[in-house]
Amino acid sequence: MPAVVSADEWDAARQELLRKEKEHTRAKDALAAERRRLPWVRVEKQYAFEGPEGQVGLPGLFDGRRQLIVYRHFFEPGVADWPKGGCSGCAMFTDNLGHLAHLNARDTTFVLVSPAPQDDVKRYRHRMGWDEVPWYTTRDDFSKDFGVDEYFGLNVFIRDGDEVYRTYFTNARSAEQIGNVWSLLDLTPLGRQEDWEDSPEGCPQEAPYQWWRRHDEYGTPVDAG
Repeated sequence: MPAVVSADEWDAARQELLRKEKEHTRAKDALAAERRRLPWVRVEKQYAFEGPEGQVGLPGLFDGRRQLIVYRHFFEPGVADWPKGGCSGCAMFTDNLGHLAHLNARDTTFVLVSPAPQDDVKRYRHRMGWDEVPWYTTRDDFSKDFGVDEYFGLNVFIRDGDEVYRTYFTNARSAEQIGNVWSLLDLTPLGRQEDWEDSPEGCPQEAPYQWWRRHDEYGTPVDAG
């Protein structure tokens, strides 16, 4: 049990911890700024995915937006609990996702991919309450080519016209801190798109808080106002 102290002593200890927490926040902001300046690599190969509406290529996963975050969910034959369930860590990650409307408002799409057939994906997604999360079946070497031929991992892409580029990748424990809209946007080359960020020249930016809406208000008269 830690020491029991007076309110003044507690406040002094808390202020010292707060100082370190703010240093940590500034260091994370600096790391995100460095991440936004990572070089890109053009995706030359064509990939195929199957979704609820049929087959699409990698550009189709963007759903018309500029940025794409792809989480490889470990759900396939051979995983524990198959076919009833998949990786419990991937399930916890997916459970902790924020509402995707906020990402979409920043011109960013989030999808899950797995080798599992769509019938199994549909059943499992409904069981877990993830019906609003796009989930595609991989049909080729996409996951292998991007560092996650098994288990889980997260890749980020950006689209410039007809060209698609890979901009970031992470896996293992790094994924534990990711899930809410801000942490996901911090992985993208455009970031949160707020004017306090240290971003490369040409990135879209506006004042913080101005774009935030309730998730059912984007694209409505409330949003326009």
